[in-house]
Amino acid sequence: MRGLTTEVGFVSLNKKGEELCGDRVEIIRHGDTTTLVLADGLGSGVRANILSTLTSKILATMMDSGMPVEECVRTVARTLPISRDKGVAYSTFTVMQVADDGVLTLLQYDNPSVIFLRGGVSLHYPQEELLIDGKKVCKTVFETKPNDIFVAMSDGVPFAGVGIQYNYGWQRDNIIDYLEANYEPELTAKAACALLVDECDRLYGRAPGDDTTVAAIRVRRRQQVKVLIGPPEHPEDDEKAVAALMDGEAKRVACGGTTSNLVARALGKPLIPSIDYFDPEIPPTARIEGIDLVTEGVITIGRVLKLARDYLADSARSDAWERKKDGASRLAKVLFEEATDIAFYVGRAINPAHQNPDLPISIVIKMGLIDELAELLRKMGKRVQVTYF
Repeated sequence: MRGLTTEVGFVSLNKKGEELCGDRVEIIRHGDTTTLVLADGLGSGVRANILSTLTSKILATMMDSGMPVEECVRTVARTLPISRDKGVAYSTFTVMQVADDGVLTLLQYDNPSVIFLRGGVSLHYPQEELLIDGKKVCKTVFETKPNDIFVAMSDGVPFAGVGIQYNYGWQRDNIIDYLEANYEPELTAKAACALLVDECDRLYGRAPGDDTTVAAIRVRRRQQVKVLIGPPEHPEDDEKAVAALMDGEAKRVACGGTTSNLVARALGKPLIPSIDYFDPEIPPTARIEGIDLVTEGVITIGRVLKLARDYLADSARSDAWERKKDGASRLAKVLFEEATDIAFYVGRAINPAHQNPDLPISIVIKMGLIDELAELLRKMGKRVQVTYF
């Protein structure tokens, strides 16, 4: 997709008393093509988990390989083990694939229908019914636009609140109304999922009566973010590092006290520190004209790394950091939600402050933090490059 990309997210709730979720989400990115499969296995617990895992992995792999829909569905039907209780091999599924040209292919079999939001409003979309080995699969193909959001769900979502808040569960119109009422232009795929699952959890009285999963794909414009952390190993490379940070259109971040002074000096702009401690464990931020965010270095990156691990957790629904103003939370928001393409410029100079025996942070540890963070960001679907100076 020229100038566009997709972001994905999913959140699951296990049925009360179950250690394993009977729903499964499988995501494959191949170049600019994204394939997401949400499968809901028969029943709950271990058996349902096996059924949904097999279904999602087979469908995602075959769809990503460009196999015909009919062959994908037949392969799943022939592969699933037979339930002794009901005599059927059963897993419902939803497949959402956005190709590199921006065209969406949507396949739905017995899961609640995908909700399509454009501009915060739910729209109808065309569906073609395919009969494959006795199974009715609904197929949709159409061209997407920036900020389109597609929300898939297991049947634990419409069942939420049965006998508690609603006589017949949370109906589709109620779910659509809720999404529309809480829509924001910058709503991310993950945030949309968390929003819906949190409401389901509330409707279930915090004791889910079924496995509940929401998965979403959002089409969005690309946004580059550049991060400079640490001064170069050789001082003569200082200007080169700052030039790389400032080149092109991007959001720019400077991490570290020495780094910030270097950037301010190279740009001929004052470094204006803040005295506001929004989090006692995270040093305050600063300001430099032309730089979008100025933070402390290693401690801040260490917190962002922890937030990244939490963000990628299957069941993570907490977004408390989004509302915080400390440097780590602000940097996490930029990297996790705003950025699609990230360039880290990492200086290899030894920071004299880190030679303090009470703060034994070596350049190796700093590089390790960046390498791990880069890998976690790639798992979020970001394009990440790391350059050392």
